[in-house]
Amino acid sequence: MKKIYIIGTVGVPACYGGFESLVENLLNYTPEDVEYTVFCSAKTYKEQPATYKGAKLIYIDRNANGKDSILYDYESMKIAVRDKADIMLILGVSGCIFLPQIRRKFKGKIITNIDGLEWRRDKWKFYAKCLLKFSERQAVYYSDVVIGDNKGITDYVNEEYKNVISNKRLELIAYGGDQVSKITDDSLYEKYPFCKEPYACTVCRIEPENNVHIILEAFSKLQNNSDTFVTQLVMVGNWQKSEYGKTIKEQYSKFSNIHLLEPIYEPHEINWIRSNAALYVHGHSAGGTNPSLVEAMNFGLPILAFDCVYNRATTEEKCLYWNSADDIIFIIQKTPDFSSFANNMKEAGVRLYTWENIAKQYNSLY
Repeated sequence: MKKIYIIGTVGVPACYGGFESLVENLLNYTPEDVEYTVFCSAKTYKEQPATYKGAKLIYIDRNANGKDSILYDYESMKIAVRDKADIMLILGVSGCIFLPQIRRKFKGKIITNIDGLEWRRDKWKFYAKCLLKFSERQAVYYSDVVIGDNKGITDYVNEEYKNVISNKRLELIAYGGDQVSKITDDSLYEKYPFCKEPYACTVCRIEPENNVHIILEAFSKLQNNSDTFVTQLVMVGNWQKSEYGKTIKEQYSKFSNIHLLEPIYEPHEINWIRSNAALYVHGHSAGGTNPSLVEAMNFGLPILAFDCVYNRATTEEKCLYWNSADDIIFIIQKTPDFSSFANNMKEAGVRLYTWENIAKQYNSLY
């Protein structure tokens, strides 16, 4: 029996983001010879069962995100060493600054998914970026296997760490998105009456690198354009988390065709909003394969994605791409039929981004 300790997530049941969804779905395909242990933040989970989907749960009394994530991961690693785990599966690089120390004591293997080049994100200040870049370097140097979730990430690792990575195993493993499906529920029109008209949808963290301001600028200019196929925008995100979010929400809430919603954690409700959209607008410019993008693909939505190497790799260069508000407006006004783009996204989503296939790739590493 292989003992695999998963480090770096808020925990399960999944209630937060991409890595949590990854673990949630890996547990659905646990091989008979694998025993998972998942670290969870005691700050997040009021109810703290000992097991979930056959995995053991260990609670750490720290927040799993922000500055506290470094010590959260380090404490998790120390427990994995103490318990003589066979494999540490580390998701993200926050605590990887401690890997040289951990490596001296740990006899098992280390698999690290380095996530989406976190140090490049605009939200981090200079010293935080330096720390994250150093953590990434330690992850590559001291892991047995390095996982990138997007070809853009693995290409970067090959180039940035070419003197080291030749002695490692570098794997490309994306995320699944087939847990979503189209939802019909007319009762929700009472709560969201603006969804009766064709609308575009965006679900994301409200951060500059997700180009939220550009998407809002585009739709603000479409407010009175009655000849356009889609003028309504429904955007769901954590507006109150930053000054950036608060400022642009105040600026664009006055437009009658723009509907800015706070985070929706009820899966039925958020999936209803997404699956009934006429378009999905994806603004992420940093990171690798984004979970919300592969989920939109599995919904079979036509997608307008920010033009960057990660999004082109995820969508196989088969959707519509933009760099500016004028690009978005031009695409919406000048594309006569979005159905072929929707079909391309659905086909690629089903072929590339199913959790069963993703789990098989992780299981093969063990």
